[in-house]
Amino acid sequence: MTINEFIDELKKIGINITEEQLEQLDKYYKILKEENEKINLTSIIEKEKVYLKHYYDSLTLIKIINLNEIESLCDIGTGAGFPGLVIKILFPHINVTLVDSLNKRIQFLNKVIEELKLEKIQTIHSRIEEYGIKNKEQFDLVTARAVAPLNILLEYAIPIVKINKYFVAMKSNIEDELKNIDNAIKELNIKQENIIEFKLPYEDSKRTLIRFIKVGKTNNKYPRRFSIIKQRPL
Repeated sequence: MTINEFIDELKKIGINITEEQLEQLDKYYKILKEENEKINLTSIIEKEKVYLKHYYDSLTLIKIINLNEIESLCDIGTGAGFPGLVIKILFPHINVTLVDSLNKRIQFLNKVIEELKLEKIQTIHSRIEEYGIKNKEQFDLVTARAVAPLNILLEYAIPIVKINKYFVAMKSNIEDELKNIDNAIKELNIKQENIIEFKLPYEDSKRTLIRFIKVGKTNNKYPRRFSIIKQRPL
């Protein structure tokens, strides 16, 4: 995906990117490429692939939720900042929190945030289930891209979502995982509101977005410890 193709594809999903934002994404890419030689941030490093598989893919979130109406977002298991840091650049009004368990990735994110002079964004070095115990019902939108199976991911995410607000899972093929979430939906007081399937342009790889709304308070026993979640997923 060339820069011009990136701009054109964003227009198709209702995003008009500014020159300043393009410059920020370019600087982000240069830092990513440089730091990836020191620590393993991503296996995708060719520029055109980064713009398609990381930048554009992150922004497809707008297909299922109006990001202009979101005030606070938490990206769990953010890795190298996808989708949370990309969303911050394109939607600067959002207060963004990036959570990751590996400190080297947090240090990378902090470098990008500093060099791009981004505001209203913070990084958290923590396992998400540990973060969730102390930060319940804080965010309008929680999202994650390919972090864990959906029944496990829901227990990570839902406790930090505000009541009547949203969690969106960003996945590829999801059919098998959808078969195992009925108990999680019941236990976590949520409803599945919408699901969208589409293919990335130029390469036709499958993507799935699933939006859940939190309809009531989460039981205080969630999230459980990682060892318990892994042994006995909802």
